Amino acid sequence: MLLADSRTSAREIHFALGVSTSTITSRMEKMKERGIIKGYVASVDFQRLGYELTVVTEIHVSKGKLLEMEREIAKLPGVCAVYDVTGEIDAIVISKCKDREDLSRFTKGLLTMPFIERTNSHVVLTTVKEDFRLPV
Repeated sequence: MLLADSRTSAREIHFALGVSTSTITSRMEKMKERGIIKGYVASVDFQRLGYELTVVTEIHVSKGKLLEMEREIAKLPGVCAVYDVTGEIDAIVISKCKDREDLSRFTKGLLTMPFIERTNSHVVLTTVKEDFRLPV
């Protein structure tokens, strides 16, 4: 229920599931302590905020510097996700850019970072699904 709407109160969950409010509150606190619930966020339509482009960037990094580079990339504005992956590339970055100029600055900025050998960017044409909330 929290995945569907993170503002759902323990009282609303109580009425839906028939579990006491104190039990629900206790379980939610335990999930926070264990790092299962990391926080509560709003689902935002980035396009309405002016981010016209979603970009998937493949990155090749010099050996031994992958984790260091991924941490630095994760700090960049517009970066939504950084994945350390298997295969011919070292990492994949998902980012949001306002326009082509923003994408150009982002890509050229990546290429100026030490230890990044090359990048290959893919601009998303149509978003069929973008939702990281999995039913549990």
